[in-house]
Amino acid sequence: MLSCQRALFDMPRDVCFFNAASWSPLPLAVQEAGRAAIARKGQPWKLPADFQTAQYERARAAAAALIGADADDVALISSVGYGVSTAGKILPIAPGSRVIVLENDHTSPVLEWVSRAQAGGFTVDTVKQPSDGDWTSAVLEAVERKAAPPLALASISSVHWSDGGALDVTRIGAALKKQGAAFLIDATHDAGVRRIDVKALDPDFLIFPTYKWVLGPYGRAFLYVARRRQNGVPLEQTSAARKAVSAEDTVYFRDLTYRDDARRFDMGERDHFVSMEMAAIGMEMMAGWGSDAIVERLSMLTGKLAEGLGNLDVRLPDPKLRAPHILSLGFPKGMPEDLPGRLAAQNVHAAPRLGRLRISPHVYNDEEDVERFVDVFRRVTG
Repeated sequence: MLSCQRALFDMPRDVCFFNAASWSPLPLAVQEAGRAAIARKGQPWKLPADFQTAQYERARAAAAALIGADADDVALISSVGYGVSTAGKILPIAPGSRVIVLENDHTSPVLEWVSRAQAGGFTVDTVKQPSDGDWTSAVLEAVERKAAPPLALASISSVHWSDGGALDVTRIGAALKKQGAAFLIDATHDAGVRRIDVKALDPDFLIFPTYKWVLGPYGRAFLYVARRRQNGVPLEQTSAARKAVSAEDTVYFRDLTYRDDARRFDMGERDHFVSMEMAAIGMEMMAGWGSDAIVERLSMLTGKLAEGLGNLDVRLPDPKLRAPHILSLGFPKGMPEDLPGRLAAQNVHAAPRLGRLRISPHVYNDEEDVERFVDVFRRVTG
């Protein structure tokens, strides 16, 4: 089993941080890369001519490796919302059709379609949060519902952020293909942890940021675009999206034809001196540990948490239906008043999410953290 990686983080022993699903701490190596990059921007005349290209291609390759993609099929973007808006510009939604979303999903894969539905003449079909936690069955029922309008798209998270429900995107993707519908996956709470292979899964779009599970900074995200969708118009009009628009050429606008790969969808000002390398290092660390090893370790931690909390007055999700790295506690009588704040006062950190307490360990957590959490939780809840 992968050992605890706490020594790679600036995390004192008395801090019990179970909130990776909100934002992960930066590893020391990522922090140092950020400091060095700021200094580099302070003296830009020292930058090699190929510095920018090398930075964003390193990050692109690191992101592609986490999801089983080719680097040519990955765009550098700023956020999941940017990626969904890009998909919205590429993907036509026919009037009279419907788009499936999840109830209480992240705003990014939902609001793009909600805001366009009336003008576009299509409907947004919201899959209700299932009482049994089985998101996959609920989505499949919606996909295959008889007498429903034609299905154009499912725009959903592969792990629900509030309850930790893990969706079987392979089964969902196969059902969508039978309907001739497109598939957009927000892999915010999946990429880097559960194994993803876009070549086998074949979604139209898959998007993830770096500031949560892949140990990176804010403002960096990645968009996988299936090759059948790469002939669309990008969200921004940039020189990098074109085949030959370069200040170094004698003719500036030499060839305005779009690039033939997903790089045409790169965000403007992608040449960050600071955050691109930080993002790459975090993703490379995750790839180095490997999905199987990470899942094994985090499953062990959430399993021990569930065991320690199981005889208390909380509702635990079925382990077969939740992600291995998220444990969201339900409270039949309602969450105790200011529970997250009372835990935080004891240096124990988890997140309140829609009436649940979401506990999300990462590779820096160990069994001592589990024991500490259970002990403090018992004390503050009486």
